[in-house]
Amino acid sequence: MAKTNPRLLRRIRHRRVRNKVVGTTMRPRLCVFRSSRHFYAQVIDDSLGQTLASASTLDAEIRGKTKQTRKIEEAELVGSLLARRALDKGISSVVFDRGGYKYHGRVKAFAETSKQVGLSF
Repeated sequence: MAKTNPRLLRRIRHRRVRNKVVGTTMRPRLCVFRSSRHFYAQVIDDSLGQTLASASTLDAEIRGKTKQTRKIEEAELVGSLLARRALDKGISSVVFDRGGYKYHGRVKAFAETSKQVGLSF
């Protein structure tokens, strides 16, 4: 049996999810990416090919707060920041693209916090 590459398997899962999940002007796509150190998220309108709002652990508003926090807490901070930015631009409903990751851990914490702030999936 051949060895499996986790990154390749995630990309295959992500392609499978993206065949079903498409962001429109009325309901843009909320896409997440997590690395070993950081968490990134953006709201994308696929029909126009534009990023409408974005947030990550590298943002100045979050970076100062993340020195001693856990990764799940960082994802929650990113979720609340992105939800606030999206709501400021008039986006209240999105389609969630988990990016091939399991709905677990940081991805789940991000999604639940975004929902609490006011985004609807």
